[in-house]
Amino acid sequence: MRAIKVVDYDPSWPLLFDDISAEVSVLLPGLVLSIDHIGSTSVPGLAAKPKIDVDAVAISDDALQTAIELLRTADFTFHGDLHGEGRWVFTRDCEGYGFKLYLCGPDNRAHRQRILFRDYLRDHPERATAYADLKRRLAAQADGDWDIYTVGKTEFVSETVRLAALRP
Repeated sequence: MRAIKVVDYDPSWPLLFDDISAEVSVLLPGLVLSIDHIGSTSVPGLAAKPKIDVDAVAISDDALQTAIELLRTADFTFHGDLHGEGRWVFTRDCEGYGFKLYLCGPDNRAHRQRILFRDYLRDHPERATAYADLKRRLAAQADGDWDIYTVGKTEFVSETVRLAALRP
């Protein structure tokens, strides 16, 4: 198994997101409501795996199939709806970093939760620091086992989303 790598925040991550966002906008003209930088790389100062996570929200559920086909014909690897959340996953490795693009409909619950999580960490640096510490500890303990790493973050993420949802 390959080690799970959590690195210090890289100020180039927002610029990499901007590049990916621009490319997706060109590939899916008129088909997306928003393209959002999500995940740890979207939180300034937060340690993360060097992979940019992106949510592209389609204008409607009806537009999803067209958007999926357009991305599949571009230089993206299609992985399907990996978690049964109505989010179709695409990847592509890029020199020294990679990205994961999630395509979903406008009312997707998983997307809303990821935005809540991101925004809460952006507004609460102490919570972001605790998350970084947890991720580093789990990466070391997991010894390349992604299930251990992912499951180990679940309670923290769920609690953060709950706290975010309580905010006025």
